[in-house]
Amino acid sequence: MSDFSAEDHRHMGEALRLAELGLYTTDPNPRVGAVLVKDGKVIGRGFHKFAGEAHAELLALQEAGAAAKGATLYLTLEPCSHQGKTPPCADAVVKAGVAKVVAAMTDPNPQVSGKGFEKLKAAGIAVSEGLMAAQAKALNPGFISRMTRGRPWVRSKLACSMDGRTALANGESKWISCDASREDVHRWRARSSAVLTGIGTLLADDPTFTVRLPGEWRQPKKIIVDTNLSTPLDAKVFKLNPDLVFIATGVDDPEEHEALNAIGANVQVFPERRGFMDLKDILETMAELECNEVLMEAGAGMNGALLEAGLLDELILYVCPSLLGDKARGMFSLPGISSMSERRELEIVDVRMFDKDLRLILRPKA
Repeated sequence: MSDFSAEDHRHMGEALRLAELGLYTTDPNPRVGAVLVKDGKVIGRGFHKFAGEAHAELLALQEAGAAAKGATLYLTLEPCSHQGKTPPCADAVVKAGVAKVVAAMTDPNPQVSGKGFEKLKAAGIAVSEGLMAAQAKALNPGFISRMTRGRPWVRSKLACSMDGRTALANGESKWISCDASREDVHRWRARSSAVLTGIGTLLADDPTFTVRLPGEWRQPKKIIVDTNLSTPLDAKVFKLNPDLVFIATGVDDPEEHEALNAIGANVQVFPERRGFMDLKDILETMAELECNEVLMEAGAGMNGALLEAGLLDELILYVCPSLLGDKARGMFSLPGISSMSERRELEIVDVRMFDKDLRLILRPKA
């Protein structure tokens, strides 16, 4: 039997909806929502919008003013207890005289984890945790991954025909998917800290990897895995915010980096293992760059490598009603298997239609 009432669920549901309003803007901070309730009425609401600006609970407290004393605060994430770009939120909650805090989950940040709750309890504030925790975690998979695993949450975006092909044998792939699917991809880019690709995709398609939706949007970093440093200086990826382009290479020669650095790109050398770039090392460096969610838009080689290394967390697959034939390109370059027991199993976690295309969200089974 749950210790939480229907009213608790209702208010936490609103806090989660508020948190989702920061889906595209909070990076690298987590998406957090807050609802302040007194005598059954909501007296304050807030959500975190931009890093460096007020946190959700502070905005809810500001809206409530003096009425916050004796109220219950519903939070999707434990209040911070350390001085960052903003003062500790736990201190503000204590100062406002809040009587009770209901939180969905503990903050996975080691600087905070449990310490915010301890501050509240030490001040005599009742604390309950765990209400709608799964929904709260689903809002911040990248932040949680970065804090607990030291690497971002990695999604791969692929569009394929009904026979599982992503491009013709000559590389032509525009367009397998429909307009609605491609617009959805831009939303995935918009919520991501970075887009990850390989030099093969860059040379074949010359993509920009920008968010192209109506209005103003934060642009993600672009990470290019380029073992031999073959990235052309006139690539379209440099046309907007070249300072957001990071090139991971095995070429350890500063003179060969100069031209790329001169146009604003960031070149970093990584070790190779058995002739391939160390993708785990690259992802860990991306976490150090405060990347939470990474959207991979690459070919079969990188998709297969990340899947084999256990570094691919999620697959966004647009299945389109067409056939390209057995000479066309596949989705993953993987070692051959000799028995069904060796197959890589995936779990479908979401299914929906985008016009004529079927979008599947899948995760590798542990």
